Amino acid sequence: MAKVAFIGLGTMGYPMAGHLAGKGHSVCVYNRSTDKAVRWVEEYKGTAASTPAQAAEGAEFVFTCVGNDDDLRQVVLGAEGVLNAMQPGTLLIDHTTASAEVARELYALAAEKGVGFLDAPVSGGQAGASNGVLSVMIGGDQDQFERAEPVMQAYALSQKLIGDAGAGQLAKMVNQICIAGLLQGLSEATHFIKQAGLDGEKVFDVIQHGAAGSWQMVNRNRTMLKGEFDFGFAVDWMRKDLGIALNEARSNGAQLPVTALVDQFYADIQTQGGGRWDTSSLVKRLSKD
Repeated sequence: MAKVAFIGLGTMGYPMAGHLAGKGHSVCVYNRSTDKAVRWVEEYKGTAASTPAQAAEGAEFVFTCVGNDDDLRQVVLGAEGVLNAMQPGTLLIDHTTASAEVARELYALAAEKGVGFLDAPVSGGQAGASNGVLSVMIGGDQDQFERAEPVMQAYALSQKLIGDAGAGQLAKMVNQICIAGLLQGLSEATHFIKQAGLDGEKVFDVIQHGAAGSWQMVNRNRTMLKGEFDFGFAVDWMRKDLGIALNEARSNGAQLPVTALVDQFYADIQTQGGGRWDTSSLVKRLSKD
């Protein structure tokens, strides 16, 4: 078993770090709000550090899962960042959904110290993290991926090395682009069902097994029909992710008209006070109930 550090105990990081501890790894955690780190230690019997660097001392693998590019740079490159404490031959694995640019930047800076780096954003939401069945999209070197893969199996159902540094983040952008368009279609379908006076549960029970079926339909159709959104992947987080994708598209010339439109629909949800609602709340724009 390995000695690991986990930086960032948010909705995803908290259970992911827990799965690592549950598989027998020696886990030291750091979180900006210390009360959550204390609670994690009480639940999983690991240890907590007062700074990212302290958590990373002596760790073979250091995991980060924070909010955005700026947060990531702070916990990795700041005065008390993990890279100041990591030794040559260790490996930094970043699960933040961030830009491909910051992934390439950190890959290069880590390499200067003889430290490996993988950008490894995840998909599967809170349920996937809690159940240890996340999908991980990875950018970096083949040898480092092979080192990390057995450790990440603690919380991952599927892992795939996509390409060089930054490729994991680009793949996550593809993931979010797909989800945004899908949820708008599912929202319109839900609205149509209500306007047509159909039994929504019966309709979705049939079509989810055909060509229209998707994870979102299977897991969200009932709550969308009921107008329940106080759970899941928050609109605020989705807008952050779509902003990253749209910025990348402006750089590489990709045309994302539907994604840009759905991003603005999510902005409408935010103005309704739904920033922390699940992303399936897009249907709220179409209905008054």
